[in-house]
Amino acid sequence: MNAYIFPGQGAQFSGMGLDLYENSPLAQELFEKANDILGFSITDIMFEGSAEDLKETKVTQPAIFLHSVILAKTLGDSFKPDMVAGHSLGEFSALVAAGALTFEDGLKLVSQRAQAMQKACEIQPSTMAAVLGLDDDVVEKICATTDGVVVAANYNCPGQLVISGEVEAINKACEAMKEEGARRALVLPVGGAFHSPMMEPAREELAAAIENTTFSKPTCPIYQNVTASAITDENEIKANLISQLTAPVRWTQSVQQMIADGATHFTEVGPGKVLQGLVKKIHREAETASATLETNA
Repeated sequence: MNAYIFPGQGAQFSGMGLDLYENSPLAQELFEKANDILGFSITDIMFEGSAEDLKETKVTQPAIFLHSVILAKTLGDSFKPDMVAGHSLGEFSALVAAGALTFEDGLKLVSQRAQAMQKACEIQPSTMAAVLGLDDDVVEKICATTDGVVVAANYNCPGQLVISGEVEAINKACEAMKEEGARRALVLPVGGAFHSPMMEPAREELAAAIENTTFSKPTCPIYQNVTASAITDENEIKANLISQLTAPVRWTQSVQQMIADGATHFTEVGPGKVLQGLVKKIHREAETASATLETNA
């Protein structure tokens, strides 16, 4: 069975999407539509901007979403997922690719999400850190016993977790992780504590936008970050999408469940190959590939 997976923030690169724009009239049309919806030329930043320009949250999230979704649309009839999943922001790309959201509504929500997260980051200094080489339960225990707000935010693959919370609490937790034998506990260069209780103001803002958006039944199950299980009900999809900003990304569990449900081949749709690497660490026998424009018959 074919699983299609969609990357999240961090996969962006200068020049992303330019090959699609130059080689596909459909892609060109969708990129131009995106510029109109956003009210600024995101294509200029994607195609010619520096890495620094692309790092701004209000640019990064729509840029990755556009690269993934437009690539999926250019695949035409060869895009036949039995199941989909997206990492954090990638969940929105997956929902559009699977027909649960329109291109326009997906882009509007992603733009609102990025701005709401940016605002939440400015309310209180917060950050995230990558922890390598510890079991999940050890990381969870240290988070639970550290003063301040610090939680497990991204279960990326066995032995690779990201924690999220207040700056001081993250620093303390990192020290404790190293003492416990972590190979690395490294603060990440991010704007704030994503997938933690500190995103509550963003969650409330995004909830209103999601509630006012029409969702359709997806063409195949989506394995959502919050539950790591197959979802096809529109109301469940909405509720999980609202919870996503303050809840952990259960990527390890999602991939394990997709494999348990019959997935044998994972195709990453969008910039980079990060998710393919994680899938291989979760299940060595899984076949992985990148979607490319050339696969369009």
